[in-house]
Amino acid sequence: MLYTLVVILHVFVCFLMIGAILLQSGKGAEIGAAFGGSSQTVFGSRGPANFLSKLTVIVAAVFMLTSFSLAILAKQRNFSSTVIDLKPKETSSAPAAPAPETKPSAEAPAAAH
Repeated sequence: MLYTLVVILHVFVCFLMIGAILLQSGKGAEIGAAFGGSSQTVFGSRGPANFLSKLTVIVAAVFMLTSFSLAILAKQRNFSSTVIDLKPKETSSAPAAPAPETKPSAEAPAAAH
């Protein structure tokens, strides 16, 4: 139950993080303008972080926590996932008894040649 809840939260956070990243403006224009002799610096100050950048940081932190939690929960789950982990089915609960050995009796007549 807990594993399923964390997976659902993780997928929701993934979509939220993708949306927050795609809504932000790119920084490629600032780097390109630096080579053209612009007065802007390559890594200039942006001023205070806006709402989308704060949201991205928060969502990324939640994403890392859910990823770590899923790794721990997956390790604790006990299930067989490979052919090597599967135990062969036993056909009967008791082992088969060996066949009784037949001993030739000493009293039996020997075959004539």
